[in-house]
Amino acid sequence: MQFAVESVAMDFSYAKTWKMSLPEAYERLLLDVMRGDSTLFTRSDQVEAAWQVVDPILQAWQLQSGAPLYRYRPGSWGPDASDDLLAREGRSWRK
Repeated sequence: MQFAVESVAMDFSYAKTWKMSLPEAYERLLLDVMRGDSTLFTRSDQVEAAWQVVDPILQAWQLQSGAPLYRYRPGSWGPDASDDLLAREGRSWRK
């Protein structure tokens, strides 16, 4: 396995494009850890910056002020509200 950047069509299949099977996400994660390759890992300053954005949203949801928090069944395609949002623009999720 190697890290290579190349242009691809947005409608593509890894197996068809590269004619090989790819490891599962955790296989790749563990391999990179063993190799000491942090290329695809988030730096600590990026994590802290992300929490500066996310934490106020979580706090607002706990106080039930602001935008609603839509819940959905794990493994599903998400809340019905996401379908409704796209349908208003004549669009739909790609499955």
